[in-house]
Amino acid sequence: MHCQECGERPATLHFTKIINGQKTEIHLCDVCAKEKGEALPGLNNSFSIHNLLSGLLSFDPSGGSAETAYAQPLRCERCGLTYAQFSRSGRFGCAHCYRVFGDRLEPLFKKVHSGNVSHHGKIPRRSGSRLKLKREINVKKQKLQQAVANEEFERAAELRDEIRELEKLLSQE
Repeated sequence: MHCQECGERPATLHFTKIINGQKTEIHLCDVCAKEKGEALPGLNNSFSIHNLLSGLLSFDPSGGSAETAYAQPLRCERCGLTYAQFSRSGRFGCAHCYRVFGDRLEPLFKKVHSGNVSHHGKIPRRSGSRLKLKREINVKKQKLQQAVANEEFERAAELRDEIRELEKLLSQE
């Protein structure tokens, strides 16, 4: 597909704009997109996932900023990155940062994952039956542990039986 503006170069950027319910698609080359002022990845006017994370990380429900929400400035001892630097960039300095900033990230994960702290992804409809069974077993095992901890032994026995049935189904596949 060629650029809709110049008609010479191949279109490498494809924009879809919806304004007042009207959908418009524009296919441009890099040169024409820069001339038109459209957002390009890697340039100052672009929006990235890091911008999104940075915005979410700097949100404090109490009305302050992420930097003032905690009394002690938190710093990764391996790479030296502070939480304030992380919240501005949305990028970790090293793999250890995840552990260091973990407590402050949990509320963000709950927002992003609809109340859950972890992301499980989607399961393919055709080939995902085995994976669905495994996940269902894991969920029921967690509920079983919770029922035992709450001394709900009848519910725990029901869950135990359900888990056994699911495990039988899993072993038959």
